[in-house]
Amino acid sequence: MTMMCWFAKCSLPLLFCVAAYSCAPARKVDVVRSGVFTPSLAIADDPSEINFETYSAKADTMIVKDPEGKNLIIMKAVRDENGEMVASDVIRPSFVIASFRNVAERHGKVDLRFDINVPKELMDGEWQLRLSPLMEMLGENYELDPIFITGAGYRAAQLRGYERYQRFVDGIIKDSSLFINMSDLEIFLKRNLPGLYSFRSDSSFVSEENWMSAFGVSGADAVEHYTDHFRKRRNTRRSARCQEMYRRYVKSPIRTDAIRLDTIISNPGGDLVYSYVHTISTRPSLRKVEIGLSGELYKENRLICSMPSREKLTYYISSISTLADNSVKYISRVVERSVQENSSCYIEFESGKTNIIENLGHNMEEMGRIKENIREILENQLYDLDSVIISAFASPEGPSGENDALALKRAGSATAFFRTYTESVMDSLSTVHAPSGIGFVARNGGENWKMLDRMVATDSLISESDRGRYLKLSEIADLDRREKAMHRLECYRHLRERVYPRLRIVRFDFHLHRRGMLKDTIHTTEVDTAYMKGLEAIKDMEYESALMRLSPYKDYNTAVALIALDRNHSALDILEELEENARINYLKALINSRLGQDREAVKCYLAACASDRTMIFRGNLDPEISTLIHKYNLNNYQN
Repeated sequence: MTMMCWFAKCSLPLLFCVAAYSCAPARKVDVVRSGVFTPSLAIADDPSEINFETYSAKADTMIVKDPEGKNLIIMKAVRDENGEMVASDVIRPSFVIASFRNVAERHGKVDLRFDINVPKELMDGEWQLRLSPLMEMLGENYELDPIFITGAGYRAAQLRGYERYQRFVDGIIKDSSLFINMSDLEIFLKRNLPGLYSFRSDSSFVSEENWMSAFGVSGADAVEHYTDHFRKRRNTRRSARCQEMYRRYVKSPIRTDAIRLDTIISNPGGDLVYSYVHTISTRPSLRKVEIGLSGELYKENRLICSMPSREKLTYYISSISTLADNSVKYISRVVERSVQENSSCYIEFESGKTNIIENLGHNMEEMGRIKENIREILENQLYDLDSVIISAFASPEGPSGENDALALKRAGSATAFFRTYTESVMDSLSTVHAPSGIGFVARNGGENWKMLDRMVATDSLISESDRGRYLKLSEIADLDRREKAMHRLECYRHLRERVYPRLRIVRFDFHLHRRGMLKDTIHTTEVDTAYMKGLEAIKDMEYESALMRLSPYKDYNTAVALIALDRNHSALDILEELEENARINYLKALINSRLGQDREAVKCYLAACASDRTMIFRGNLDPEISTLIHKYNLNNYQN
């Protein structure tokens, strides 16, 4: 056999094998593109739910009392042809991919659990699968963190790109001194400028100015002359190409941000299942959330095919807020016919004078406040003004008798002034609502010692020793002797100049009555606004805020807020004190189910359903109750 014939004979099987090998990946890609194998979603097992396989027949049979007090045997059972309940055989559950689930909120949050199933046919060492979960909630779409499944060959190619880029970056010179031909520079200086060269080993500092004056050349000039400008320009161009070279070498960057999983599959031997948990905050009107999934397959950073979203998973949100009692709560209140308001102002008078001067000191501002108060009272549609008592107070310097007389006269001046102002306001009001016969009374408030005591106790400019001496002087009953003794205090000048003027106040006491009310007191009911705000907070699923407002009431809605916050024992304590009804029994069933008290939970649930048939349908919405229903076939006992 000639060499040519031998080669031809041997090359045919070899070429066939090469062709078969090269076509295998292409056929695999075609299969993927056909859509036969696609990632899928499935409702994940909730770890809080009961695994039926762990329960024995004994655990699934119990005796409870029905609402009428009779013993009722609860077991895994079915109805026979005669309608009788008979125990059923224990059947191991088969795996069913559910497309919807009822999920309960806790602490205003809901965990959405689902499995992403990836067929082994979509996993290859040279591929990267990018999966994108998409959530639809209240009409809005939200992209969840993606899942990347990366083949070992694909990752190796990524790393090679990073290595090539790193070699490029390592070739960039960062130390500019490396562009200077130091040996030639030293030779030049040593031969031509020995004095300058001597500075190389001289530790003394030489300024740039001294260097230039001594040798006629600067250090910068010498460095510039012996710099390799070609290498420097080339390095600058290289540095400017960093972004370009990164894109050239790193064609598929390794993502580290906002990604759940980037698993390297080296030897894929079976399907991959990734358990995904996404937590959302509940919102008012949120009843349903849908989860979809789309995918893309890449090879060498080229998109091989896209896999559109398949059938979505649906989560029905069970909110404890829907069990709140929306009844309006009222509180009783005692309404008094007579009401009193008061206000004070600092009206300044000239020394020893009693007439009011509006533009003296701060009188315009202070008296303006009183005028505004009077106008608001007269315009009020709920109250009528009966009388105004105006009391003037004096500071303690001078004889107390004279101060009393002066204070009374100043009160009279204020009374006359504000009576005139009140009459002018009343003339501008409607005759239907304008009050009549308003009494004005002037009173002498005397020396304002009570206010002085308070001001001395809080004045930071008065020393502790003076404060103690002042308290000692307060035991002197004669006010004139007491004031003279105060002259010996170190702080007396401060009191006389700063504190005394603030004691000369005029106080206004307004006496009003409710318009149209004849009795002194009446009892009325009105909406409890604080409670209703707590109820609104439950509806808005702001349970901490709701509990803060409702905790003093310790009623049904307080228990609802506690259950939403998973404070089950506290909620149960409240519910045990309330008169039983369907809702209360339902909440007790829910709590006992959470606490693992199946017997009591079943008893309360059956009692709730017996008095309100709608609780049968509600039970299927709450995972804690639906677990009981399926475990003990409770729906068979509601027919």
